[in-house]
Amino acid sequence: MSTVLSAVAWPYANGPRHIGHVAGFGVPSDVFSRYMRMAGHDVLMVSGTDEHGTPILVAADAEGVTARELADRNNRIIVEDLVALGLSYDLFTRTTTVNHYAVVQEMFRTVRDNGYMIEQTTRGAISPSTGRTLPDRYIEGTCPICGAPGARGDQCDTCGNQLDPTDLIDPVSRINGETPEFIETTHFFLDLPALAEELGRWLDEREATGLWRPNVIRFSQNILKEIKPRAMTRDIDWGIPVPGWEDQPTKRLYVWFDAVIGYLSASIEWARRLGDPERWRAWWNDPEALTYYFMGKDNIVFHSQIWPAELLAHNGKGDKGGEPGIYGELNLPTEVVSSEFLTMEGKKFSSSKGVVIYVRDVLERYQPDALRYFISAAGPENQDADFTWAEFVSRTNNELVAGWGNLVNRTAAMIAKSFGEVPAADELEDVDRALLDQIEAGFGAVGALIETHRQRAALAEVMRLVGEANAYVSQTEPFKLKGEDQRARLGTVLHVLAQAVTDLNTMISPFLPHSSNLVEKALGGDRVIAPMPELREVEDLDGGPGYPIITGEYSDAPAWEHRPVTVGAPVVKPSPIFTKLDPTIVEEELARLGVEA
Repeated sequence: MSTVLSAVAWPYANGPRHIGHVAGFGVPSDVFSRYMRMAGHDVLMVSGTDEHGTPILVAADAEGVTARELADRNNRIIVEDLVALGLSYDLFTRTTTVNHYAVVQEMFRTVRDNGYMIEQTTRGAISPSTGRTLPDRYIEGTCPICGAPGARGDQCDTCGNQLDPTDLIDPVSRINGETPEFIETTHFFLDLPALAEELGRWLDEREATGLWRPNVIRFSQNILKEIKPRAMTRDIDWGIPVPGWEDQPTKRLYVWFDAVIGYLSASIEWARRLGDPERWRAWWNDPEALTYYFMGKDNIVFHSQIWPAELLAHNGKGDKGGEPGIYGELNLPTEVVSSEFLTMEGKKFSSSKGVVIYVRDVLERYQPDALRYFISAAGPENQDADFTWAEFVSRTNNELVAGWGNLVNRTAAMIAKSFGEVPAADELEDVDRALLDQIEAGFGAVGALIETHRQRAALAEVMRLVGEANAYVSQTEPFKLKGEDQRARLGTVLHVLAQAVTDLNTMISPFLPHSSNLVEKALGGDRVIAPMPELREVEDLDGGPGYPIITGEYSDAPAWEHRPVTVGAPVVKPSPIFTKLDPTIVEEELARLGVEA
């Protein structure tokens, strides 16, 4: 058994999350975490809402509410949506807790005391009309490196390079289109050049494992070539105060410095809520622990450069040396698992342009496992993918309903009609053994694919085995075994089918947790196959305002292995597990988007 940290990207709380977000960080991390628990590993899955930074302020100003009020509202929406989707967090928290503030400030002090935070005077942007600071992400212009338009003041999404607003050609404010003014301002910078050698060595070690997705490792190594100090404070009044600059209330820690530390602070909060305050160290201080970070590709730089650099600086592993702080020597990522982008009907998601469908809207109209199935089968695992309503309907009806759902329903229906309970098997024939052997071998094949983050291939293998089980029905024709002298054979075939469905249900449960519990009941089982998360209202551990968290107890899930079906378990006529979709919903959904079918 290994200790496994599943560190899931923190959704930003400036609004509800759309399906592109959960395709990148949500479903892949949950499939992995559920499988790893079933495989016997000690998994800690953590995340929360990221609630600081200028986009929150801008959105709050537009609505006439405070930043905290906006964050509170969106935090609850996001928590409710992720629970409904079935994401099995051990703790999903937020970055506005007192605990998080304390952990972030302690990390900053250690990094600074080790010599990796340096003060520099730079030029900051302000709005000429309001006098307010313009953050990097709210300035755009032409990239000076690749010449692409629409580059932001912190990064060009086209070439992936980090930028400063002053680097941009013809910079303008994204808020009102005016040309920003640049004034002198002092900030703390993370001394990335002093950490570059160690970062490079670590990335080379990661590459040597052969486990990282090629696009992630190549991108991470390439950005080392132009490495330079990066500002870790901002001129803003919404965020975590800078230790040592308490007399400057408009100086706060950069939201991205603060957000990635959330993986650590959430682990610490989880342990404190468990009543075992040091329990988090098993995932962070043990060099044998495995740590996996899940996100979309736009966040690679923060997880393969900025966060590892912060960890190295905290550990005293750069050119300047130093000593770890009170948290001890912290583990660097085992793997940065980055998904590509999901588009929608051929267009980039854009809330402002109406090209969007929020998680909540999908779950109000369709089964959560239908969305999870689409993301797992056709999502942006290693290349950009496109969500279309036509494909969503097709995959739901032709694969989920006609394939897996049909196998479950007709197996349960035949057993209910002929026996009323799971029958015992008589002597097995070659055709029976062939199916059972194939499916039992599936545990090794499917598990290995999930463990190496090839979830599309893993689900495809499960569905291939579903097809083999459906073919077995056609071969054995149990519906024709009606004579009394054929009853033993009928019982054997239906027993084999019940066993096949039971094992396939175990294999498919990380992908489809909601329906896996229904499948178990359909065959007379009484155990929980996929434990579900819960929303829990809690008080802040250190006196701040209360808030909702996602947590759960997931130890009841079965082991990742063949489990003999229970002979004699009562089986009644089943109801359909999955809902077949009317093709007309394609036109309805496209109309909602303002797109012609």
